Amino acid sequence: MSSRREFVKRMLGGTAAAAVNGVVPSRRILGANDRVRFGLIGAGDRGKAIFRAALRSPNTEAVAVADVFTLRLEQARQIVPGIKTYRDFRRLLDDKTIDAVLIATPQHQHALNFVPSIQAGKDVYQEKTMAFNPHFARQMKRAFEGSGRVVQVGIQSTSGTAFLQVKALATPERMGVVTALHTHHYRNAPYGGWKRPIPPDCDPQHLNWKAFEGEAPPHAFDPNRYINWRFFWDYSGGDVFENMVHQVGFWFKALNLSIPLSATMNGANYLSPGMEVPDTMDVTLSLPEKILFSWNAGFGNNYYGQSGNDLLLGNKGTIIRIGDRVSYAPQTRHGGPSAAVETPAPAEGSNILGSSSETEAHMRNFFDCVRTRKTPNCPFEIGYRSAIACQMAVAAFRLGRTMHWNQEMEDIV
Repeated sequence: MSSRREFVKRMLGGTAAAAVNGVVPSRRILGANDRVRFGLIGAGDRGKAIFRAALRSPNTEAVAVADVFTLRLEQARQIVPGIKTYRDFRRLLDDKTIDAVLIATPQHQHALNFVPSIQAGKDVYQEKTMAFNPHFARQMKRAFEGSGRVVQVGIQSTSGTAFLQVKALATPERMGVVTALHTHHYRNAPYGGWKRPIPPDCDPQHLNWKAFEGEAPPHAFDPNRYINWRFFWDYSGGDVFENMVHQVGFWFKALNLSIPLSATMNGANYLSPGMEVPDTMDVTLSLPEKILFSWNAGFGNNYYGQSGNDLLLGNKGTIIRIGDRVSYAPQTRHGGPSAAVETPAPAEGSNILGSSSETEAHMRNFFDCVRTRKTPNCPFEIGYRSAIACQMAVAAFRLGRTMHWNQEMEDIV
């Protein structure tokens, strides 16, 4: 496609094309206490989870749901009886009373939903990994820049108590010079626990197959490719896009880290023969801040656990993060960790409320920012940097070589 204008007009028509030409639909101006009306695009398992979190957020109203599969729309109506449902998400965007949309479609569709949503004047809660490839990342960045829209990317840990604790501990006085960051993610489950049964009505009559494929390489209708899209490179970045992105996004924001200079990735699929993406892998990112970021993961052992086991290593101390538990171990004169470990409480006045889940806290933060126009906890820029880092890792694995980031081209080389 030759230009952004042609891309949007050809792929998305109506609402998006009008926005490209500068005719952005009007939106309500919200006060600090106003009800936020929202829609959901993509009502699969994750979509329904963030939909419920949005419904539990104060002073919100669910208006419409869009999905290419009629079963998902029926499930949404069970959550909110009488809600408007659409098989074409563009019809949802035509509703000028909708202030915000939640996007939880498969990864290869994110840009195709995000760009017209921004251009239709909607604020966006965008599930991770934000962008599927550098081309889509550029499209999303161009749409977002200067739009005035609020964008929250679904890296929920940036709204959790662990984030506040890490920020309190990660000071030069405690850490000294940081040179390495080790992260892990493990499950003892073939296919990562992602394998889903195919519903009996998953057929061309009830599923818009072409809309699902989007810009992916075309295939004959295959319900397995739709239900288990995470298995296929055409639609998924595998566990890197599913889970590494969470740890990358967390640390990139906590330490204000930049897009990696280079990335390597090795791995294989040992336990999940019906899946194209690897189930055991190691990733190394070389960061401009002179920090080496490593991530390893697998589906054949859960010693480290899937809540992460992150170690930030400085010459004065170590920060250990396991899920929402954070501790600090200072270095002794002999170079080993001291027995003394301290864990600070969350900062006073934080927006983390009691025992609320990270997802609910993250969603509340999004809606608060829709009203106040403040920057959310995981803004577009963190979503963009973390997406590029993950894209670099996947490209390194698939091409079998080290990949680099070209800042001028905004591309992986």
